[in-house]
Amino acid sequence: MWRPCSDQRDWKASEGTNGYIMISANGGINQQRVAICNAVTISRLLNATLVLPKFLYSNVWLDKSQFGDIYQEDYFIKYLKSDIQIVKDLPVELQSLDLEAIGSLVNDTNVMKEAKPSLYVKKILPILLRNRVVHFIGFGNRLSFDPIPSDLQRLRCRCNFHALRFVHKIQETGAVLVERLHGHRASSSPLKDNLLGQFAIKSDPSTNKSDASKYLAVHLRFEIDMVAYSLCYFGGGKDEEDELEAYRQIHFPVLSELKKTTKLPSAALLRSEGKCPLAPEEAVLMLAAIGFKRSTNIYIAGAEIYGGQYRMAAISRLYPALVTKETLLSPSELEPFRNFSSQLAALDFIACAAADAFAMTDPGSQFSSLVQGYRMYYGGGNFPTIRPNKRRLASILVKNATIEWNEFESRVRKLIQQTKQVHERPVARSIFRHPRCPECMCRTEH
Repeated sequence: MWRPCSDQRDWKASEGTNGYIMISANGGINQQRVAICNAVTISRLLNATLVLPKFLYSNVWLDKSQFGDIYQEDYFIKYLKSDIQIVKDLPVELQSLDLEAIGSLVNDTNVMKEAKPSLYVKKILPILLRNRVVHFIGFGNRLSFDPIPSDLQRLRCRCNFHALRFVHKIQETGAVLVERLHGHRASSSPLKDNLLGQFAIKSDPSTNKSDASKYLAVHLRFEIDMVAYSLCYFGGGKDEEDELEAYRQIHFPVLSELKKTTKLPSAALLRSEGKCPLAPEEAVLMLAAIGFKRSTNIYIAGAEIYGGQYRMAAISRLYPALVTKETLLSPSELEPFRNFSSQLAALDFIACAAADAFAMTDPGSQFSSLVQGYRMYYGGGNFPTIRPNKRRLASILVKNATIEWNEFESRVRKLIQQTKQVHERPVARSIFRHPRCPECMCRTEH
């Protein structure tokens, strides 16, 4: 009943005469994508010109990619020219300014999470008018979803679902992935056309759709950074605890210090509350209980799984038709993306968004949220996403040593069926995850 329509505009482009907005976005590709669209929206709100976003180097993601390595710069600028002014660089006369000295550097401690538009008008606009430039550092989730004027919300949707297109290198390799996953008989769709651009396979009228193989994409968020940050225990004894604590000290020093000075919830309590990432052996139990057969083609998305092949043994045994981008692509096809985790994540995004079904193991993951929203926006209701209630799933899994399989299967299926089906975006929820709202999509009455 919903169709994409955030590409529709009923305003004139802002002139951007109040100054220039720069952002240096932190995090991985998913956090950066949200920051880009929030910066576009703030630029319109403040009648500012946006300087093409920059990405901060992260000691977790270890990727030096910049905007133009992932997204098509000229397409982005051209697509949004009816909304805001975008330039690739700050004008020469402003490049020599010491932004910190004149008070134009704004970091995440200066702007609260999900700040209202009024805060930007009250606090940031005066700096912009005085200094002609404001530079946001970090800018993670720094704009609220409600309250916000509907035309600005629509602009944020337009940025995410229309203006950000992957560069040809990513689109071309993504198209190869999808083609191999669908058995070389992939059909076209609005979702694939947007994801893959000119590399999307055009439907052959003589091709029988039933000939195409179907696949389930699963985002296993079980990399070492997630495992270490969760403070959960995964059965690896003292060796595991020491390894994860050493990782925390390097990558999450604040969390390590907090452990020494504050009584934090125990690993057992975190698990019972559903706050631990699902391990691969738990994910495989969920998939089997839902009813995915041994013959199911499964694409596993994510970086290197913590514990490697040992941890993946159960899911690999039960689902032998399990693949990843590393097994589907040849070494020469993967070579241009090596050491670029964000570009590799873009390939996973394409494979997950185009899947016949998508299952997430961590509903809080930004990657899974963006994939879910993309499938909802372009899928026409035909791209289902499995998003388990982790707290309820944890209460079932904790009994898996004493529960009969038939009861386990019944309880998991009931849990999935009862997971709230979001027909329209709830107030204050992310439009990136829940684009079904009047600002992003149009309702068609049947």
